[in-house]
Parts: sequence; C-alpha cells; structure tokens
Amino acid sequence: MKNTLFFIIIFVAQIVLAQNNKVVSKIAFGSCANQNANQDILLSVLDQQPDLFIYLGDNIYGDTKDMQVLYDKYQVLGNKQEFKMLRNSTEVLATWDDHDYGKNDAGKNYVMKNESKEVFLNFWQEPLDSERFKHEGIYHALTYGIDGKKVQIILLDTRTFRTPLKFRYFRPFNKNFKNDYRPTYNKNATFLGKEQWLWLEKQLLEPADLRIIASSNQFAHEYNGYESWTNMPLEQEKMLKLIASTQANGVVFISGDVHWGEISKLENPSTYPIFDVTSSGLTQTWHKTENNANRVGEVVPENNFGFIEINWEEKWLVLKIQDKANNTRVQQKLAFYELSF
Repeated sequence: MKNTLFFIIIFVAQIVLAQNNKVVSKIAFGSCANQNANQDILLSVLDQQPDLFIYLGDNIYGDTKDMQVLYDKYQVLGNKQEFKMLRNSTEVLATWDDHDYGKNDAGKNYVMKNESKEVFLNFWQEPLDSERFKHEGIYHALTYGIDGKKVQIILLDTRTFRTPLKFRYFRPFNKNFKNDYRPTYNKNATFLGKEQWLWLEKQLLEPADLRIIASSNQFAHEYNGYESWTNMPLEQEKMLKLIASTQANGVVFISGDVHWGEISKLENPSTYPIFDVTSSGLTQTWHKTENNANRVGEVVPENNFGFIEINWEEKWLVLKIQDKANNTRVQQKLAFYELSF
C-alpha cells in the first residue's frame, strides 16, 4: 500500500512538473460573456490554437446574493458546447470582475464574497491543493516554461479587497469628471489590499522572461470615469513603483470590463512603457466608447478577444485584438528589450 501511494505521488508530481515546463507561445483571453448569449466567438479562439485562455472577469452575469442562483448561472456557461470545446482543448485560467463576484461595481463590502469565492473555485476546477483555498480572495500566479522561455501569469483579485470608489457627483462638483467615478487621493484607498500587495511583490521577484498581469479593470488607459485603476492614482503609481523596485522585466497587463477592445500604452518615469491589452467583450458591447490618449491604434467596439503571440527564439511578442471573424483589428509588436530596465 505504501509503495502504491509513493508511485501515485511521483506520478502526480511528474504531471505538475510537465505542466510547469510547458513552453507557452500563444495566450488568448477575454471578458464579459453573458451565459445566456451565443458564444461562437470561442470557436474563433480555438482556431488560434492557444496554449492558454484567460477569463478576465464578468465570465458570467451573476449579480445575486443567492449562491444557488450564482451556481446555476455558472452551469449555463458550463453546459455550452463551445465552452466545453474550449475547456477540453486548452488550459483555462480565470479571475473575476464584479458581475461574477456577485454585485455590480462591488468591492470589499460585498457580503457574500467568501461564498462567491467557493462557487468560483469549484466551477473553474481549481486544484484542491491550490494556494487560492488558503488565503482570502482569489489572486493567484503560475509560471510556465524553462529558463529563457518563462512566462509568469499573475491573476489579480480587484474585488475582494478594493475600497469603495469615489462617485463623480461627490462635492464639490467638477466638470472635468465624467460618467460614474472620479479619482480619489485618499491614502487609505486600496485596489488590492495589504496582503495581496505583499504577495504581488514576492511574485515580481520570481524569475520570469515575460509577466502577464491579469487585472479585471483597465490599468494603462486615460481616465474615463468608469471603474479602473485611474480612479485610485496613488495605487496606480504604487504598481509602477513596485515594478521598478523589483526590477521586474517583461510586464504586460491584460484587462476587460468596458465592453470594447483597445491597447493602451502608459509612458511613465518609473518604468519602461506599460502596455495594457483590453479585451471586452466576448458577448457584450457598449454603444459609446471613450477617448483614450494612451490608445495604440483603433478602438474595437465589436465582440472581440485578446491574443498574445510570443517568439521565444527571436525575443519578441505581438499584442493583438481579434474580432469574431478572427480579423486582427489592432496589434503592437514589441521586442523583449522594450519591456526591460
């Protein structure tokens, strides 16, 4: 019996090691997928034969305090043939945004966040030995590949710990603010919370050639009054200074939430340019896109998914947004050295 258990442990360890050594060259991602809508866009994703697909949040529209309702809505997604095909052919990772967290624009004060986490982790088939079960929230990180070809995937949790945003109409009124929210410079305001910030610092110190930071909300765009890091400029600056202090090369953000696609480039004095590929939505669209002085190329108002192609031999990557017909609508090619100190 002991010998059998020993060989089982060795076998499982070999599987994990093989997964961690997998060289990842194609990463697809998306957000904002209503479980009741047609999701044929996932067939276009499959045409690209990605090594990973990352769900960036609003993966269903749950919006409930009833966990049975939330569970049932996940099952609608899980029963879709195109979703099954994706899951059966591609490794799938996920973080959440507000609608699969449970409440529109919710943060740390959502009363069912622990129960929602349990439903989330079970649906996404998180391994029982995952660190996600051992800490508050769902933040997580994985590294794939071998020396010289390592890509780190950092899945942020922008909901569990985030303090309330400042409403646009908070006095005194200022016409420079628009839509729902305005920036706050309150030093106690936080996007990630103390423990997640400490964890993130440790992750950025880990060896990696490229680092994909998945944030449900946009990071590198121009303020537009919707939920994003621009509503907490001190937290946005903290992120940039953390990347600088850890000398973390190869950081690229991917984000969702807004129901359009775009690539943003944030020039700043602390780091190399920070690119943010926003892919939204897989099923959702918005009638009014916003101006963005940091935008690279055009905005994509139609259904879309994001795609990152990595050439490890020649040391470059291409950031792309693909539409439902698999047309490349906007792209940015970068040499590795352009994302380094």
